Amino acid sequence: MALEQKKQPGREAYEWVQILVCSVLAVVLVFTFAVRGFRVDGPSMRETLQDGDMLLVLNDGLCGDYQPGDIVILRKASFRDGKPIVKRVIATEGQTVDIDFEAGIVYVDGEALEEDYTRESTRTPEGLDFPITVPEGHLFVLGDNRNNSSDSRHPDLGAVDTRYIIGRALVLAFPGKTAEQDRREWSRIGVLK
Repeated sequence: MALEQKKQPGREAYEWVQILVCSVLAVVLVFTFAVRGFRVDGPSMRETLQDGDMLLVLNDGLCGDYQPGDIVILRKASFRDGKPIVKRVIATEGQTVDIDFEAGIVYVDGEALEEDYTRESTRTPEGLDFPITVPEGHLFVLGDNRNNSSDSRHPDLGAVDTRYIIGRALVLAFPGKTAEQDRREWSRIGVLK
């Protein structure tokens, strides 16, 4: 015969409070050490990202090696007043980047990139001399909206030391309003291209 345990008054409420506190603590720990939210500010990543999009970002210490195509968030104190920016990795250490601004083509190690994610071809030089070989421990980053983006083409940023990287964008968590329309495209939520 099983003995039935009689619940003490308030025991069930205590258990619920304990579950709630543990859940909140778990969320705080995840958002402190693993991921963080980031709001896109400006049009430099159109069409991939819109102004006001909210991203979930994997913190740098958990990212491993960055690869071309990754979307990263970075902050450099001497660039844009130290405000975080979002850009796409084009090349990593040891690779050579060249840009033909007349043809609008970006080359990495002599091969033209197929960049279906860009808004338009790359026509705007920002002062950096090309070709450039990315130094050890650095990344070369560009915005997807090339002609409206301050990025590694700008001498004040140049190739970015990986110590300035905050993290890698994981997913679009909440869409901002599109540039052409005053509405949110909910279908854009999810994995980034």
